[in-house]
Amino acid sequence: MLEKALQEWGGHGDLWIFGYGSLIWKPDFDYAERRPARVHGWHRALKMWSRINRGTPERPGLVFGLLSGGCCQGMVFRIPQASGREVLTRLWQREMVTAVYDPRWLTCHTTHGPVTALAFTLSRSSPSHTGTLSEEEYRRIFDGACGIYGTTLDYAERTLEELRRMNIRDRHLERLLRLVRGKG
Repeated sequence: MLEKALQEWGGHGDLWIFGYGSLIWKPDFDYAERRPARVHGWHRALKMWSRINRGTPERPGLVFGLLSGGCCQGMVFRIPQASGREVLTRLWQREMVTAVYDPRWLTCHTTHGPVTALAFTLSRSSPSHTGTLSEEEYRRIFDGACGIYGTTLDYAERTLEELRRMNIRDRHLERLLRLVRGKG
C-alpha cells in the first residue's frame, strides 16, 4: 500500500498530508507549511480500536479514524518534494503498523485554495471499526486503556486541546470527555 500511495503522489510536487487527530499535535516529521483545512464527506470519530498505541489486545483503547459522512476540520502539512518519499515512509511506519487505515487522497479546502492531501481513513467494514459504543463502554475504555504511547484519555484530551487552540470545535469529542469526567 505504501508503494501505491507513493505512485499516486508521483513525486512531481510537494506532498500534502491531512491530519485530524494526533498528527495535528504530534506530526513527527518536518514540514514547510501547515494550514487549517476542511474535508467534505468525512468526519473525525473516536471509533477505531487501538491494541498497541493506546491499548492492548486484552484491553483495547481507541484512536481517531476518518469515517465517511459529514465534514472534518484539521490541518494540512506541506512536505517539500525532495523529502516527500522519506517522510511518507516514516509516517507509514507510524500510522500503518497494523494496516487498518485506508489511505486516500482527499481534496482539502484551505484559505489559500484546495490541495490534494493523503489522509488515513477508516472503513466501517474494518475489524478495527468499533461500531456503536455505549456510554458505559466509553467510560470503561477511558478509565483504563493504555498502550505504548499512553492512555486513550490522554490522546483524546490532547487532541481536543489542540483543536481548541486552533479554534476548531468538535462537539462530539467535547461531549465524550464530559461524559467520562462525570459531567455529561
